[in-house]
Parts: sequence; structure tokens; C-alpha cells
Amino acid sequence: MPWPSDRDTELFAAIDREVERQNTGLQLIASENFTSPQVMEAVGSVLTNKYSEGYPGKRYYGGNEVVDEIEDLARERVKQLFGAEAANVQPHSGANANLGVYLALLEPGDTGLGLSLDHGGHLTHGSPVNISGRYYDFVSYGLTPSDERIDLDQLRSLALEHRPKLIVAGATAYPRAIDPAPIREICDEVGALFMFDAAHIAGLIAGGAHPSPVPYADVVTFTTHKTLRGPRGGCILSRAEHAAAIDKAMFPGLQGGPLEHVIAGKAVAFREAMTPEFRDYAGAIVSNAAALAEALAGHGFRLVSGGTDNHLLLMDLRSFSEELTGKEAQVALDAAGITLNKNTVPDDPRSPFVTSGLRVGTPSVTTQGMREPEMAEIADLMARVLRDPADEAELAAVRSDVRTLCEKFPVYG
Repeated sequence: MPWPSDRDTELFAAIDREVERQNTGLQLIASENFTSPQVMEAVGSVLTNKYSEGYPGKRYYGGNEVVDEIEDLARERVKQLFGAEAANVQPHSGANANLGVYLALLEPGDTGLGLSLDHGGHLTHGSPVNISGRYYDFVSYGLTPSDERIDLDQLRSLALEHRPKLIVAGATAYPRAIDPAPIREICDEVGALFMFDAAHIAGLIAGGAHPSPVPYADVVTFTTHKTLRGPRGGCILSRAEHAAAIDKAMFPGLQGGPLEHVIAGKAVAFREAMTPEFRDYAGAIVSNAAALAEALAGHGFRLVSGGTDNHLLLMDLRSFSEELTGKEAQVALDAAGITLNKNTVPDDPRSPFVTSGLRVGTPSVTTQGMREPEMAEIADLMARVLRDPADEAELAAVRSDVRTLCEKFPVYG
């Protein structure tokens, strides 16, 4: 049967509009990035046609000799990149990677500790609305009220009280570096396994801009599409003793056929992350975030914890305007070509659907080549919008200025 001869103009016109949006707007969502043409080439390859349930050398279908080579390449590259003993590159997402670890290492009802969602943790760290909180008995730890850093004293106290089988570190909205060493000590004190969710900071770790948890943690999970700048997907690194249980949990326990076209894109991204240029990039993400934080503070915005050590910062809008919500700010900024997300701040009186804050990240604009001078300009543009989010003329003026800025730093042709 021949392929259809007519082009799906409706669908591809929408993709063209998305290319235009990405090229002409500021992408400040901390969990997004621009991936390379080679990664996209691999993800769009004929590997999408192949079923390969199982693992290299142990497949349930024939014709996987090339796929086995590609998946082994991805595994070896990521182990080399992070200095890990074992790796599973099949998780479709970071959430699946986390769930796979729980399935491998816990029994339903086992106790775990995870960072509270409203203090910067992730849904999969035991939120009651997530499967992690429904199948396992997670207890939440939080931040200190004084400096809004992870409260290690509280973490230790909860660990001693509840004797968890697993302690989860890592975050989705935490602007500070997380030192794995003291958490390892707490795990050893209570006999808990240590899982570090590095979803957001994997690229910073690979580039030497954040302390590596690999020497300390029993398991490290991460996504490949944030600071690591690869395709959308997940990965699990572990000590060798946990590798077989994790592999069994991912397949056949949790997922079916792996997405080998995406795994090929991961392999490309792991290779790219080994270069000196990527190390420079990781450092620039952090310096850009610090510069953006300083500039925003100069406009009167309060920053959670007072600043940032990594790729993101949290703005508490109440210092700028008591009435302005994160939801309203996100909508206004989006209209002006500045894309980011509303986010709760610690002990936020507003709901997660409204919020009092914004989460801002620098991975994408750093990929574009923007540096500290542009961060000051971005802060100015954001402040112009948020001083009067209902001023449509100002929103249009900012949108024009955003386009002009982005035209100096094109992403895709």
C-alpha cells in the first residue's frame, strides 16, 4: 500500500506555529530545554518502527540486533557520564523512573520520606494524589522557615521516628544545591535506602555545576530533557546490587515495549553532555540564573531562599503586589511572549491552581546563547508586564521587544 500522497497540512501548520512560538518567545520554564538537531533526528528515525520488549540479548521479538547495540550504547555512555555502576535507559519519563524504583525496592505500605510538594518536592515523592502516596506510606519533610533551605534536622528527626525503608532527595521547585552527603549519613543512621531524584539538575551534575549524588545514593533517577538537553524521557542509575530488581520492575513490571527511537536520542544527548562545551553550558545556566535572580530582586521581587544555586528561581509575587497571583502573572507574561509557570511558594496561602509565585528557569535561554546582560533585559521585560498585567498596549510592546531579543539568538532555522 502506498503512503498517502497528500500532506497533513492542518497538523504540520500547527507544528510550524510551535516552531515560530519557540523561536520568537522567551522560554523560561525550568523543566524545558531546546534539544539538538541530532537528538531530534534520532527520535524521528526508523527505530520508532521496532518492538523490543525486554533488554539487550533478552528480547521477546526477533530482529533486535541493531536495537540491542543502540540501547547498550546508551547504557554505557550514561554510566560513563555519571560514573555509575548500572543504568536502565528505558523509563518513558521521570515519573516512571521513580515508580520503577519504588516497585523494585519497596513493598506496598512501606514507609518513605520525601520533600513536601508545597516546599518544592515532586508529586512522585509521596503526594497523596499520586500513586506514590497511595501505594506507599510517605512522610513529608520540608524547608526551614528562616532561610527556606531543606531542614536536615527535621529530616533526621522524622527518619528516627518513622524508620523509613527509603529516603528520597531531590526537588522540582527548589532553587538551592542539595548536598547528598548529610542525607546519606541519615540514611545510614536509620538503615534506609537513599534515592536521589535528579530530574531537574542532571545536566548540571554532568557538567560539574552541581554536586553529584551518584557516589552517595543507592539509586539516582532523572529526566533526559531538562538541563541534560536530550529527548523527553527518564533514566535510572543504581549500584550494581539493585540493577536486576530495577530492570525487572521496569519490564515487565511497569512498562511494555521501550521507545528505542527515544533511547537513541538519549544516547546522542549523553555523548553531547561529555563535551567541554557542555561543561561550559552547565556553568552558564547557573551564572545566568544568579544574574536573573539579582536583576529581579532589584525590581522588588522576593526570591524564595534569597536567590539560587542552580538553574531555577522562585519568585514570591506578594512583595511586588499583594493582589497579583501566579496564575494571573503567568497568563499576562505568556501574552507578552514570556513563557514560565505559576508555582506555590513555601506555606503558600493560595491553592496550587492559583499560587503566589512563579518558577523561572534559564536552561533554554542559555542554550540560545544568552548570557548575563540578557538576563537583566529579561528581568526588565518581566517587570514591565507585571506592573500592570491588564495593560494590553504594554503587553504588545513587550511582545515586540521579546521578539527582537530572540531574533538575536535563533534556536532553529
